[in-house]
Amino acid sequence: MELPGGVVVWAITHHDTLQRLLADPRVGKNAQLWTTFREGRLPEGWPLLNFVTVPGMVTADGADHRRLRGLVSQAFTPRRIAELAPAIEARSERLLDEVAKLSGDFDLREHFAYPLPMQVIGELLGLERAQQDELHELSDTLVSSSATPQAAIAAQQGLFGLLGAVVAAKRERPGDDLTTDLIAAREEGDRLTEQELVGTLLLMLVAGHETTLNLITNAVRALLAHPDQLRLVLAGEVPWSAVVEETLRHDSPVGQFPLRYAIEDIPVGDVVIPRGDALLASYAAVGRDEAHYPDADRFDVTRQPVKHLSLGHGPHFCLGAGLARLEAETALRGLFGRFPTLALADGPAPEPIASFVSNSVRTLPVRIG
Repeated sequence: MELPGGVVVWAITHHDTLQRLLADPRVGKNAQLWTTFREGRLPEGWPLLNFVTVPGMVTADGADHRRLRGLVSQAFTPRRIAELAPAIEARSERLLDEVAKLSGDFDLREHFAYPLPMQVIGELLGLERAQQDELHELSDTLVSSSATPQAAIAAQQGLFGLLGAVVAAKRERPGDDLTTDLIAAREEGDRLTEQELVGTLLLMLVAGHETTLNLITNAVRALLAHPDQLRLVLAGEVPWSAVVEETLRHDSPVGQFPLRYAIEDIPVGDVVIPRGDALLASYAAVGRDEAHYPDADRFDVTRQPVKHLSLGHGPHFCLGAGLARLEAETALRGLFGRFPTLALADGPAPEPIASFVSNSVRTLPVRIG
């Protein structure tokens, strides 16, 4: 598959193949394993460069990955996630109060699906509200594989500059937040470099709101397009958790995630992925793999079991999976509990986001029936 800039990679589009490779010790995440990167053949301003170079869990292997993951995982234990539930529900209800004041058609993505996860991760990281909105705009550019080289570079510099300023402010005025905890861990000798600290915050910011924003948007869109499925959930015949899992499979919030690299030659079926080549995990394609999911294109909240790969697999499984599920279930239950007659607005179908990574629509116009 050819990515922007003429960069050629292997796209893994079948469920069983991807599941095997995500846990294969012959596949790594360090960009130095990639021949194209190591030889300096990536074009300047390549829009996906941040995904392969930002220091942190997503680009680390082995002991480094375990160290970084261990520092962050304390914020995402099942107990900590459960403790967040009342605050997330209260935040959702306040946002729905504001939605109820809107008249005519409105963009559900802008007014509900975005602010809920952004405010949650913002509070966890100790970000101010103005910082949250600015960081969201920059992260939108970061995940847009259609951004110009100039825009990609500017977004990278803006994100690192803002997050660096957040770290500096938290050093002067520590708070009860994860940023302060990560700074303390570093200063207690837990080997977090300055670059790793900012890179970890960047990963948590982008993964902590962009994916959940897409998940909520995609779930609402699917339910409104399939009223028979929505009726099952509203009647209590199917739990909201089933809607979340089927959405993750049917319309993964992450379309494709760059990149992994072959540490040695890896036979896959009748081809061999050569050592030093890059692999793209195509989660959206994998969720529609007919060989693994019967009638894969059908959105079916009664599908059993729904074992998908949209939150990853193996050592890099998404740390925030529990939080994303909790936020999405809370959002959907609150939204349709308050507005059971919510409907898609008339007009053309929403445009997809122009991105290899982010899989959703730019807007989701709806109306309260």
